[in-house]
Parts: sequence; C-alpha cells; structure tokens
Amino acid sequence: MLTGGNMSASLRGFKRRFSALCPVGFTSQLRRNSPVRCVEGGRRLSHTQTGGNLRPLEGVTVLDLTRVLAGPFATMILGDLGAEVIKVERPGIGDDTRAWGPPFVGAESTYFLSVNRNKKSISVDLKHPRGAAVIQELAGVCDVLVENYIPGKLHQMGLGYEQLSRVNPQLIYCSISGYGQTGPRSQSPGYDSIASAVSGMMHITGSEDGEPVRPGVAMTDLATGLYAHGAIMAALLQRQKTGQGVHIDCNLLSSQVSCLSHIAANYLNAGKEARRWGTAHESIVPYQGFKTKDGHIVVAAGNNKQFVKVCQVLQLMELTDEPKYKTNKLRVQNRQQLLHTLSQRFLQEKTADWLKRFEGSGVPVGPINSIQDVFSDSQEPAGPQRGRGEQGPLGWNTSSGPTTGTSQASTESSECPRNKEARHCSILSPRNRGSARQTGLQPYQPTAVFTLAVVALSPERWNCGVAEVKHNGLIQEMNHPTAGHIAVPGPAVHYSSFTPDKPTPPPLIGQHTMQVLRHTLSYSDDVIKALLESGAVAQNEVS
Repeated sequence: MLTGGNMSASLRGFKRRFSALCPVGFTSQLRRNSPVRCVEGGRRLSHTQTGGNLRPLEGVTVLDLTRVLAGPFATMILGDLGAEVIKVERPGIGDDTRAWGPPFVGAESTYFLSVNRNKKSISVDLKHPRGAAVIQELAGVCDVLVENYIPGKLHQMGLGYEQLSRVNPQLIYCSISGYGQTGPRSQSPGYDSIASAVSGMMHITGSEDGEPVRPGVAMTDLATGLYAHGAIMAALLQRQKTGQGVHIDCNLLSSQVSCLSHIAANYLNAGKEARRWGTAHESIVPYQGFKTKDGHIVVAAGNNKQFVKVCQVLQLMELTDEPKYKTNKLRVQNRQQLLHTLSQRFLQEKTADWLKRFEGSGVPVGPINSIQDVFSDSQEPAGPQRGRGEQGPLGWNTSSGPTTGTSQASTESSECPRNKEARHCSILSPRNRGSARQTGLQPYQPTAVFTLAVVALSPERWNCGVAEVKHNGLIQEMNHPTAGHIAVPGPAVHYSSFTPDKPTPPPLIGQHTMQVLRHTLSYSDDVIKALLESGAVAQNEVS
C-alpha cells in the first residue's frame, strides 16, 4: 500500500519522467498550490460525502479515454455510482458521437447526450508531448483508466498499462477493443455491427424466413460496456485486498459470444445450428408476438398451466384436449398448426381488449410498444405515430437537422385523426413544465424553437408497462449549457442505501480542462497558460 510519503516520492519520480517529455524550462514552471490529498492506501479522494447517502464509488476517480458507446456507457455507470469521471477528448472534435445525427438538440447530438452524463471533459492532444504528459500525470493520481484504442496505440504514446502502472501501481487499467489485446485480429478496429455479425448475433436475429438483421440498438457495445463496468468494480474490490492494480482486457467479440448463452450451448453440446425465429422462441410454444386487430401482443406461456390459461382467455379450450398440445415438447413439435390457430384468434380483437382479458390470468403478456408509447404519460393512452417533422416528447423537432428554440411554449393540441373526441395531454409533466420555466435558459442558436409537445391520445391504445418506466425514474432530466432542457434514459438499478445525486449534464468539449488541471493536478496558472498556448490542451470558451 502507498503511504502519503511514498505517493509524494512516486510523484517526484513522475515529474522527472514528465520532464523528459517536455521542452526545457516547461516543467520548471510547475508549482503546486496544495499537496495531493491522500487517504489510507494512498488513494486520492474527491469530494467524499459522509452520512447515509454515501455512493459506492465516492472518492474514486476515473480517467476516461474512450469514445462512441461501449466505453462511455461503462464510465457513465461508474459516474452514476459516484465516481468522478474525467473524459479526455480531442481538441475541436471531441467524441465521434458528437457529430452523429440528426437528431440534434441545438448543436448537440442526442447520441452523445445519451451516454455522457456525470462526466467532466478535458480537451487534450495526445499526440502533443505535453498533452501525453498531462495524461500520464492524471493516471498517476486516478484510480481507474478506461480506453478503447487499437491495442498498442497508447503504448506508443507512453500511455500503455506497463508504463502507467510503474507510475501508479494501484491503477486499474481497462482496455476495450474489438477482438482483444492479442490474437490474429487484435489490430482490427472494433465496431458493434461487425462484432454482431462475426459473433453470430445477426445470424440468429430477424424474421423466420428473412435475412439476418442488426438488432435495433447496439447491444454488442452495450453488453461490452456492462462487462467492463462489472470488471472494474471487481478490480476495485481486488485492489482493496491486494493493494495492486490490474489490466482488464474487455472486447466486443468476447462479450457478444459470451451472451449467446444457450444458443452457443446448443451447438457446443448438441451440434445444433441456430436459426432465426423472429419474435418466437425455439424451445417454448406459445412464446412470441401475435398480430391483433390494431397492433401486436406478446404472449409467453412458459409452462403447461399457463398454456391452459391462454386457451381459456382465447376461448379455445378445445386445444387443451388435443393430445399433441399436452406438453411443451409436443407443442414445439406441432407448433405450426397451433400457432396458426392462435394467430387467427388474436386477429379478432384489439390489443387493449386482449390485455384486459389477460389481466389476472397469470400469463405474462405485453404489447409491442413504440418508443413514444414507452415514454408517454403513464396515466394516459398512447397517441398515434408522429410523422416526420412533428414534435417529440420534449418539443424536439424530429425532422432531419438540428432543432432551434424559443422560450414560448405552444399550447395548441393536435387532433387524433382516428378519434375526433380524443383527449389531449401534455407529454411534459407539471414538474417538467415548471422546471422548464424556471431555468430561463436561452437558446444556443437564435433560430431554435422549443415547444411543449401536446399530442392527441386515443383511448383505443393504452400503455402497458410505462407506469413502471416513470415509477423507476428511468427518465433523467438536466439543464445543458447549450442544449437547454434535455432528458435521457437513467440508471436501471436502485439501491436501498443511497439515492443518486441529481445528474450533471453531458459536458461540452473541454468544458472542465482548466478545472481539472487546477484542482486535480494542482497546476499553477502559469503552467495552465503555457499548456493552452502550446495547443496541448484546450478550454471551451462557453464555460
């Protein structure tokens, strides 16, 4: 374990290495305003809380060198749990996803906004010797470093695990790549769609008679982010026992193949090749989506008792007397005829009617909701599909291109074409509307138009499950410095021991550069000025 004295000695040694990377005279400008704070074990604490709301990772500092989705998703979860996350971005460009759109809110990509809350952004040129030196010194005082460069790239800059672990033996260094740190494809870049294809995920995804399909969201990236987050948590526990850091090798291909679960086991143990089943299940019948008179419903009868209940609700009790449907194995063998009979029956009623019929039956059922259905007011029915260019849940325009804004809110409501007597309600809750009024935020672009979205809601289609979305706090709202009021999906897990703080909005590029240099590394103003003038770092002018 590093003591306070040993840490100081380690940092003095690091300054000598830092000097080798910097022009003569640069490091002589280093002036510490205050010593680095240490606690037992030599780790630096940042804004540690006390009392009953101490978050699990309070005092842990994460240096985030990742871009796009897998890495930022992992570090966002760490930030939700209390870690201080310092996101390193390229000057002027930033994370690749900042340019991914439309849609944009103001000038900000909603893709980037979705996975970068609770982070500070510093803008550093890693190809500049002084920039690389800044990252080296940050690694010397951070607990965790997460990166997703092609294996070996950071080593060339003096930022590999072997190099940084000599500076900070307790550093947990998590590498996220496409195919792993070693192996024949280790130098290939990793992309979700490619890993999804190579891993077999696309082969098993899609309609039964259709072509392979990419999942509607980047599940390979997200699974990798979850694996990385879990691995980092385990490494923190291990370091608590050993006092030593570790290098974590996490990659897209391994994450997705591991998630093949029973599909992989079917082949490995029975030599059975997988196929596409659409919404159906290979080994359970009925366990799939059915088309109704006005939409779709998914029914999951996982045992014989539930199958009988399905027959009761559908008023098809004669099916329970058929020997060929007595067990799940027999239903799987005779699925075609059974599913045809069930499908014809489901077409005779509307989705909402079927949901009411299944209430209390013990059979798991649910509608196939649109994203609008998922996030609509849980006390009101879901509205019709919006067309291109209409308003989204927070008043964002869905047309192709950045939206623009005004402080005025429209109270006009559109009428549902299917129901002239449709009720109307604002998608924004009273609490949201109040916070929007109180912020007084000015639009980033003078032409931006933000309106409260008011949609026509048809009583023919009722939400199912969205009450839980609201109850579980899955919509997090923030005030962004340029985008204004934004909302993103929140954490999926809740703890009895603490309540998460109000989230901080995703940062602008380099919004916190000077703050981190001054407070985390205790650089003097002269050193910060020299770094800015050299182009090694950049500070966002908006902040």
